[in-house]
Amino acid sequence: MTKTILIADDEPEIINVLTLFLEAEGFKVAAACNGKEALTFVQKGGIDMAIVDIMMPSMDGFQLIKLIRAQHKFPIIILSAKNQETDKIVGLGIGADDFICKPFSAMEVLARVQAHLRRTYEFNEATSLSDISQIRVGNMTLDHHSCMLYKREQPISLSSIEYKLLDLFMKFPGRVYTKKQIFEHAWSEHYFADDNTIMVQISRLRDKIEDHPKNPMYIKTIRGLGYRFAKKDELDEK
Repeated sequence: MTKTILIADDEPEIINVLTLFLEAEGFKVAAACNGKEALTFVQKGGIDMAIVDIMMPSMDGFQLIKLIRAQHKFPIIILSAKNQETDKIVGLGIGADDFICKPFSAMEVLARVQAHLRRTYEFNEATSLSDISQIRVGNMTLDHHSCMLYKREQPISLSSIEYKLLDLFMKFPGRVYTKKQIFEHAWSEHYFADDNTIMVQISRLRDKIEDHPKNPMYIKTIRGLGYRFAKKDELDEK
């Protein structure tokens, strides 16, 4: 589902630049030039995240964040020229999730938006799915209680990283995961283009689960992007 990002800032140039970058990534944007207008958008519903300036007419960012937090838990990023340590402490203390100082890089803002959305929504989605005791794709079954994999009913022991990788892949067969998404899910660390670590773990996992690791049937490489797990209808053995 497309996420809607609220931008509250009294500088039209900033709204225009951020809107351009966010819409290019498939997000919807709700733009407000003051705090009261931004609050109206929030009250109407459908906002998944907010980027809020501090110094705005009608209602400043701090007041807006307090009112949002009284009713909503979606991520909030402060984007402000007020870069004193006290401003950051106050902003984070009243409920903001992040603080970016002006002038800023639009790419950095986009990266942080994606990171916060991923943690807030994909993590919660994955948590609810983890309540299911097993995931089955073709002849492969991942048991959440024992953290074991069963292939054709035969148990396969997994390391913690291997379990996390299969847990990610098998929840959404056919979905392509980037190397960054894979690394940050399995290792719970920020990704620094550590392709070799991922390749080694994928190779080890293929050795365990594939009939022919050099010609994998389950874990597919998507060149230039990452990896995905085969959908049931792609597998030779149904």
